[in-house]
Amino acid sequence: MPTAIIVREVGLRDGLQIHPTFMPTADKLAWISAAAAAGIREIEVTSYVPPKLIPQFTDAAEVTRGALEIPGLKSSALVPNLKGAERGLELGVPMLNFVVSVSRTHNLKNVRREPSESVADFREIVRRVRTESAARRTIISAGLSTALGCSYEGRIPVDDVVRLAVELADAGADELMIADTVGYADPAQVRRVFRAVQQEVKTVPLRAHFHDTRGTGLANASAALDCDITRFDASLGGLGGCPYAPGASGNIVLEDLVFMFDSMGLDTGIDIGKLLAVREQVKAALPDMPMHGALWRAGLPRHYVSAATR
Repeated sequence: MPTAIIVREVGLRDGLQIHPTFMPTADKLAWISAAAAAGIREIEVTSYVPPKLIPQFTDAAEVTRGALEIPGLKSSALVPNLKGAERGLELGVPMLNFVVSVSRTHNLKNVRREPSESVADFREIVRRVRTESAARRTIISAGLSTALGCSYEGRIPVDDVVRLAVELADAGADELMIADTVGYADPAQVRRVFRAVQQEVKTVPLRAHFHDTRGTGLANASAALDCDITRFDASLGGLGGCPYAPGASGNIVLEDLVFMFDSMGLDTGIDIGKLLAVREQVKAALPDMPMHGALWRAGLPRHYVSAATR
């Protein structure tokens, strides 16, 4: 079992994208700064989508620049197309995240393109990134949305997931993110899908992105851990959801995931006490947005000793 785990905070993008009230830029930057101070090393800070589509990200440039000033933080941003990628390259963001839905129906509703067209877009993005100098080298992550189920198509064949993963890896992905966008997955399915992808894509690292729509999020994360996955996405308070996936609710609660890993003796580098304080800070800034979490409700067990001090 791996001993070092990277947990990326995605609430600033995945959580805020469905929130109708604009979160002030200063509050976003305060969230990022506090999360980094709590030990979070990777944060998806924004999305380079047209502001008319998601007004929440009209301040994407300001948020990106502020995040880049935090020492030791690897910030990333979602890009919907080549134009978004070029914007990210101009700003100098260390990682760009591009997402393709394995489900044809979801991809058409989400980006109005066939999955094959999205893969072609990704190839263009990779070619553009490869023109940058080595000193400005940006990591390109390709996400497979609805890889473990779709609100429109139901269960997704494992072969379809593997086929798309191979196409994205061959196109030049530095990382593949496998996502349970609508929270349909179960642990047995997670093991089947991740192992099948690993069998065919041996050199590209995988990241797990689970939603807790039906309460299986942590169990699915544990199943991914069984497959030696060490990169996970989660959001503070379980914020998140997809506007184009009916029934999809939030991501795994960041605090709960960190606590589970810490309880198992795995090093995340995150201070749980400080993380819970960040939650209170964000809750004050987003009073009209529901936040979830078992650790927040129950607190740490009496006499609890973190993995870092055992």
